[in-house]
Amino acid sequence: MVFRNIGFLGCGNMGGALAGACAKRTKHILLANRTPAKAEALAAELNCQVADNRDVAERCDLIFLGVKPQMMGALLAELAPVLSARQDRFVLAIRAMAGGNYPVIRIMPNTPAAIGEGMILYCAEGVETEEKTAFVDVMQAAGSFDELSESLIDAGSAVSGCGPAFVYPFIEAMADGAVACGLPRAKAQRYAAQTLVGAAKLVLESGDHPGALKDAVCSPGGSTIQGVRALEQNGFRSAVVEAVIAAYEKTVALGKQ
Repeated sequence: MVFRNIGFLGCGNMGGALAGACAKRTKHILLANRTPAKAEALAAELNCQVADNRDVAERCDLIFLGVKPQMMGALLAELAPVLSARQDRFVLAIRAMAGGNYPVIRIMPNTPAAIGEGMILYCAEGVETEEKTAFVDVMQAAGSFDELSESLIDAGSAVSGCGPAFVYPFIEAMADGAVACGLPRAKAQRYAAQTLVGAAKLVLESGDHPGALKDAVCSPGGSTIQGVRALEQNGFRSAVVEAVIAAYEKTVALGKQ
């Protein structure tokens, strides 16, 4: 199937990134935002249309809700009469708030989606296989997609959704260490960032366990194993594990509010 029109309700950082990825596959996109100027600027950049919330609800058969959770209830209550009047099937976000038994795809993207390197988790309810395939196809420019059960989305989000914020301080810290050793800042940051890119790709493409890849770099009595020892002495691995668990627990708590 092909989505005739795709709408975005909310054009913030994440909504804008996903709209940008979508625009690489189609220009049949409508953008609506609480601050119209933001939608207008993004529409000019992506060569697509500006609309209001009602127009998106009436015309689009794939609708992204890019608003904060606390704003979603009021938005969908406003649009429920428009949605209920439609006879076709389309994918929305939160069916109970929308006032109907609509097909739902819940997505958890991350900020690297802005450059096509996102890890986007999703779960579907009441969505046909053809619709899921069409959704992934139209959004594939955002990065890698993986379907999870609803019960695992929060755990996955603690890694991929929150994870960039854990990685950036690590890159900064590596660069700081190199600067302390005399390397110019710009080179230190580039070396640190590219090292993480390369190491991550090696994990994905080789299929080897990260521990085995680490061992392959650590020569007996060499420099690298001493650096690994310093990380372990300072609780590096435990700190990362605890960061992911803390993010997961907070996500679960927010979901109960």
